[in-house]
Amino acid sequence: MANEADPHPCDIGHRMEYGGRGHEVQVEHIRAYVSKPPAGTDKAVIIIQDIFGWQLPNTRYMADMIAANGYTTVVPDFFVGQEPWCPSSDWATFPEWLKTRNARKVDKEVDAVLRFLKLQCGVQKVGIVGFCWGGVAVHHLMATRPEFQAGVSVYGIVRDAEDVYALRGPTLFIFAENDVVIPLEQVSVLTQKLKAHCRVHYQIKTFSGQTHGFVHRQREDVSPADKPYVEEARRNLLEWLSKYLR
Repeated sequence: MANEADPHPCDIGHRMEYGGRGHEVQVEHIRAYVSKPPAGTDKAVIIIQDIFGWQLPNTRYMADMIAANGYTTVVPDFFVGQEPWCPSSDWATFPEWLKTRNARKVDKEVDAVLRFLKLQCGVQKVGIVGFCWGGVAVHHLMATRPEFQAGVSVYGIVRDAEDVYALRGPTLFIFAENDVVIPLEQVSVLTQKLKAHCRVHYQIKTFSGQTHGFVHRQREDVSPADKPYVEEARRNLLEWLSKYLR
């Protein structure tokens, strides 16, 4: 799910068998996965999960990848103990499930994580990255919160709201050309709206031939044809963070 106004099911893709290099901690009222960089840093990245939850191995793999590039990386449980979506569940029940998991109502959890990063990790600069449901949350947060020096929304978009185009900080949007969840018409509307209203740096990048979830829910070794796109998108994500979290 990456469009809160028109929720469609999204496939879990290739679930990785991955344990992670980080550890779980309690951050006020929520649990979180924390991955530390090789050396000390005052820079951090908050990762916002997709519908499959904060414990999805693929998301932890991405967290460890970002941490290895020099950031304290945190994956909080933005569902606050509620169950993530189960791939075997009846998709007819998905809209009802989604009602109690609003991607635009994450500010309380964000505030808790920011306090944790500042007080316990000595962090001064923070970026956010979100996938699918989390991409919607990143779009919301980058339009409403000034605390983030960089944001990356990966196949996530807020629709039917006019308060999300005057972004507060540099934001990269990554989309897939063949995404049945976010058709290219929606990407075009976002492009037009940001051009009219946004006064900070942003970029919208659509990857040819790719489908929803390709950045974090597709293993690089599954399809040789897709591998360059997966690698490029991940590289773009890291480059964006590096550019603005200096």
